[in-house]
Amino acid sequence: MGNNITIGPNAIIEHDVLIDDNTSIAANAHIKPYTTIGKNCKIFNGAILGEVPQDLKFDGEKSELVIGDSTTIREYCTLNRGTNATGKTIIGNECLLMAYVHIAHDCIVGNNSILANSVQVGGHVEIGHHVTIGGMTPIHQFCKIGNYSFTGGGFRIVQDIPPYILAMHEPLKYSGLNVIGLRRNNFSSEVRNNLKAAYQLIFNSSLNLTQAINKIKKDFNITSEIQEILDFIEKSDRGLI
Repeated sequence: MGNNITIGPNAIIEHDVLIDDNTSIAANAHIKPYTTIGKNCKIFNGAILGEVPQDLKFDGEKSELVIGDSTTIREYCTLNRGTNATGKTIIGNECLLMAYVHIAHDCIVGNNSILANSVQVGGHVEIGHHVTIGGMTPIHQFCKIGNYSFTGGGFRIVQDIPPYILAMHEPLKYSGLNVIGLRRNNFSSEVRNNLKAAYQLIFNSSLNLTQAINKIKKDFNITSEIQEILDFIEKSDRGLI
């Protein structure tokens, strides 16, 4: 236990738990073994952190749940620890997980990401930094969701969502750049225009994906943002939305 920690009535904190300074644990929360919670976090009523995975391959091995600094976990969220596949589930700094969010085993949630009410995240999902996912959204295991992307509420995520985009509709598809999110995070108009042009080739041209990537590599100024898109596509296992 760090300094200035608040623990509400009927909260249960089991063995092998680390809680850093200025974190509050509300009433009826349950912190299970091998959980680490960073500084200035707020854990609300009834949240269950670090429970064993809902994975039939899990055999009682030691694994972890690690939560960064200044993250808020609202009522009745359930966050499972990892399996021997990766050893841990990781939640970044300054995240907001709204009520009833479920994070399964071996997931990674990047910094400054927001998961709205009842987002349900399957195992081994990787969510980038500054990602927003609307409420009541299920995410298939092993999906990857790129930095600064925004997914509307109530849509199924069953393939990978590249960085910087809006994802909407059923089935889920590219719906333009996340312009508001990019502006809020000080991406210049030049960067936004470059991203938009790249995604026009990838999603809204007559070129197939390989042809679009080759044209981007040949004709574009390969900024760090464009390189991030190319790297994301190369590492995509489930294919793009």
